[in-house]
Amino acid sequence: MADAHADGDPALLLVDFVNTLDVESGTDGIAAPAGLSAWLAERGLVPAAAAAGDADVRVAVALREGLREAMSAHHGPQEAGFPDDLEDALAALPLRITLAGPRPALAPLDPPGTAAAGLARLAAAIMDSVAAGTWPRLKACQEDTCRWAFLDTSKNRSRSWCSMSVCGNRTKTRAYRARRRTPAG
Repeated sequence: MADAHADGDPALLLVDFVNTLDVESGTDGIAAPAGLSAWLAERGLVPAAAAAGDADVRVAVALREGLREAMSAHHGPQEAGFPDDLEDALAALPLRITLAGPRPALAPLDPPGTAAAGLARLAAAIMDSVAAGTWPRLKACQEDTCRWAFLDTSKNRSRSWCSMSVCGNRTKTRAYRARRRTPAG
């Protein structure tokens, strides 16, 4: 699976954040405070010297998994709201509305050099993605062993897997084999 690079696109930033956990290999890029600080700094969300603590990691993991759940829900009819875990994680991030730019925007209340401010910028990216129209196109792979986040760029917004050649093939092969099995008896 290819990494998504933010490139200023809020949707790709969110995809990149959700993909800090590779479900298939079990590697987690933000499981420790140093990993979270590095990830936030690499994306310009905090200065390089910003430090994170265990509480920041807990909020980040809750935010990531809540986003993954919300992205999974984009495969079906649109739900009424965010998953409860995501609501709790978002409530822990201090944001305010600022009128400093060309349009109103969300900005963190915490000093810019904190991990909480970087996570608040991620939360603001949710609203930026909604404003850009890409929020409903953010999805998580339906293959249970994968769960990789991706931006569905298909014309009819029906993409189900991060990769048709890997996860789509696995799912379709399993379904084919299940149909071909003869009933025991």
